[in-house]
Amino acid sequence: MAGKGIDRTKAQTALEVVRESPAITAIVVAPAVVVFGLLWWLTGFGTALLVTVLLGVVVVAGKKFLG
Repeated sequence: MAGKGIDRTKAQTALEVVRESPAITAIVVAPAVVVFGLLWWLTGFGTALLVTVLLGVVVVAGKKFLG
């Protein structure tokens, strides 16, 4: 099944971006960490983890089916 795996070139490029500009990574990752922390504080770890996993599934499924 061609195209189903991780493209090595894209993975290497993404890794280089993270290494060269950690600020960009922090700007992208920080809101997700804050939301997870707030969910954990308000509802507990299990619920925060469940919501995070469900949101991840929705994002991946959305990209797969819509794009």
